[in-house]
Amino acid sequence: MTVHSRIHLAPSFFTEKEKPLFESGELRASVFRYDSDIAALRLSNSLGEIICLPFQGQQVWSVVFNGRPLHMKSMFTDPRPTREYLQNYGAFLVHCGMTAMGVPSKDDNHPLHGELPHATYSKAYLELGEDERGTYLALGGLYQHTIAFSTNYTAEPMTKLYAGSSLLSMSMTVTNLKNTPQEYMYMAHVNFRPVDHGRFVYTAPATTEYIQVRPMAPHLKFPANYKDFIEDLGAHPEKHHVLIPGTPYDPEAVLYIKYLADEQGWAHSMLVHPDGSGDYIRHRPDQLDHGVRWISRTADQDCLGIVLPSTARADGYTIEKSRGNVKTMPAHGRFHCEYVAGAVSQAEVEQIETKVSGLLKAHG
Repeated sequence: MTVHSRIHLAPSFFTEKEKPLFESGELRASVFRYDSDIAALRLSNSLGEIICLPFQGQQVWSVVFNGRPLHMKSMFTDPRPTREYLQNYGAFLVHCGMTAMGVPSKDDNHPLHGELPHATYSKAYLELGEDERGTYLALGGLYQHTIAFSTNYTAEPMTKLYAGSSLLSMSMTVTNLKNTPQEYMYMAHVNFRPVDHGRFVYTAPATTEYIQVRPMAPHLKFPANYKDFIEDLGAHPEKHHVLIPGTPYDPEAVLYIKYLADEQGWAHSMLVHPDGSGDYIRHRPDQLDHGVRWISRTADQDCLGIVLPSTARADGYTIEKSRGNVKTMPAHGRFHCEYVAGAVSQAEVEQIETKVSGLLKAHG
């Protein structure tokens, strides 16, 4: 990889009036502040744009390609300054973890999805570079989480927008600064906007051996008949394969999927739209060995985690620890993961579907 230039971002760069920061060919960056005073970085190419929050979780707040919003529909039009997960709920990408992740059980004291979602980043930068996928603009940064007698790590995410592409490359690198091992959990909470009659295509057999449905989560209220719906979905996971309007994904359904990887080590997940285009995400199960599918379709929120690539299921530290899903970094060790997500054309959909069907057929 060749890095052409890097601009270190300072909070003083960000004002109420949007200002251009960088241009190179079709790639552009500008900075502004929301009315809530949150700093925002807009990255754009010939196909669309993304808005990131450099100092609040390095979230990718919104994504628009080919005139279509990809990010979830929520009750939040603009991001809000908070450390509470549900008080700023609407981003396309939220990094979750690292000391804990998921829904805390009665035996947990960690916040919902850990400390990373709204972590305050001390360093943020804009990078222009080139790699095997082409020329890109990227947001990167550094957050250090230090608690005496407990934990000390740095988190360094990166989100890349490429020239001429509607697929984002994203990564997270975490370094244990301690002289002793450090437990960790991580989830890439990638939240698409559902499309009615969309059809799931992914590299896992639709059987109860590979797909399990989570019971109702303790932090939400469910209607009286929801247990029957969840139990039926658990026995017949293929019933979720088409997003049929009126299906009671209210407040949510969560499925745990054991993915197969292709010869390059990638697992593929896609929602094919009725017009033949699609939304797509791929991840590496050798880095993120749990696939969490999340569907929430309510009057106020419309959200789809086609897959949330993770190091564990989403049931909180204590339960995941009992399952053997809480991993450990050695002293001064590192955890790294990467994934790609965005919009794909009809031609790309056909190529991905051919790859997926071939992998499933070979698996038997």
